[in-house]
Amino acid sequence: MSSRTAPSRALLPLVALFCAGYLAPYLMPTVVGRLTTGLALSGSQAGAVGSALLLASACAGFLLASRVDRIGRALLARRGLLLIAGGFATAAATHHVALVVAGCVAGGFGSGTATAVAAVGIAGQREPHRVTVLGLLATSAVAGALYLVLPALGGGHALPLAAIGATALLVLPLTRWLSTAPVVASRSETAGPLPHRRSGLVLAASMLCWSMAQNALWGVSGRIGLDRVGLSEAALGVVFAVALGGGLLGVTAAGALGPRLGRALPVGLGTALIAGCVAVSSSAHDAAAFAAGEILWNTFYPVVLSYAIGLAASLDGRGRWAVYAGAASSLGVACGPLTGAVLGARLGFPAMGGVLAGVLLAAAVPLTAVALGSATGGPGRVAIAVRRRRNAAAPARSELGRAA
Repeated sequence: MSSRTAPSRALLPLVALFCAGYLAPYLMPTVVGRLTTGLALSGSQAGAVGSALLLASACAGFLLASRVDRIGRALLARRGLLLIAGGFATAAATHHVALVVAGCVAGGFGSGTATAVAAVGIAGQREPHRVTVLGLLATSAVAGALYLVLPALGGGHALPLAAIGATALLVLPLTRWLSTAPVVASRSETAGPLPHRRSGLVLAASMLCWSMAQNALWGVSGRIGLDRVGLSEAALGVVFAVALGGGLLGVTAAGALGPRLGRALPVGLGTALIAGCVAVSSSAHDAAAFAAGEILWNTFYPVVLSYAIGLAASLDGRGRWAVYAGAASSLGVACGPLTGAVLGARLGFPAMGGVLAGVLLAAAVPLTAVALGSATGGPGRVAIAVRRRRNAAAPARSELGRAA
């Protein structure tokens, strides 16, 4: 019985931390919209607050990538979750714009901290892709439910921010199952360079562009649905909720397929399909085309993301590249709303969609190249090292068996 409960106790806090860290970006459209209506901010001002939140999350990832184990996973996770809860509770409880901004930035830094701990823990699992899929499933389910529930509870900026903070508090008790002791690395480990530096840098830069292009559309999808297509706010909320439901199906399929397709095909082909969906959604004139583009796009997005995170985890068993790639993705997400607003205003939504689709297709090339490289050699050395450790430990286990 203990052998069955141990894996669940190891995975559950990682999945929950992943959800707590990623929930704010998933709710960004409603957060920005509520800031606009609830605080009488302009669209660009509300978008700037959202970008500040996401930039704080990215900064946390870059700062903590190599420090998670030295500080201690449980301690750092608790601090991150408390920062999420306190920051977003402060932002939800006031109408003073400066305090709202400060609370969102603090909550964003906490989100990045929780995500960093989750990424390091996931990278150390036997099947990081499977754990990533579980995290994306949890995040999509919670966000989809909130998109359906929040409109029925009333307006104002407080509700989505309070929901993010409450989720962090619900996750907090699970941190007792994380490792509590800091890991003291040897001098060679702390001074040595990151493994697969070139592949990791290419992956991080590509993830930045990949995320920026998609979040540029995500940031203006509400305007396309309301202004260009003519949907009501309630109908638009249903489209977003169904789109996140499609994400659940996509992630479930990714979990069922696992590594059988490799990483190059899901990442490369998936990104190309996303580019097509972006073009369809941004150029839609009617509700059917807009809904189809949004739903298909959100179905493919978490599939590719799960394989990309798994690819980053495979580059370094200590999880540093997973954190750096996640932080680069958060930086791209933060730049997305401004990019979408500028392109939409200057080029129009259809032309904006064409530009973003081109960026995605360009990013697919290096992403696929890194995935092919990981399949033919680089990160496989980690697995070889693990097997060597197991082989070295085998005589000791046999000696213990004889002694027993």
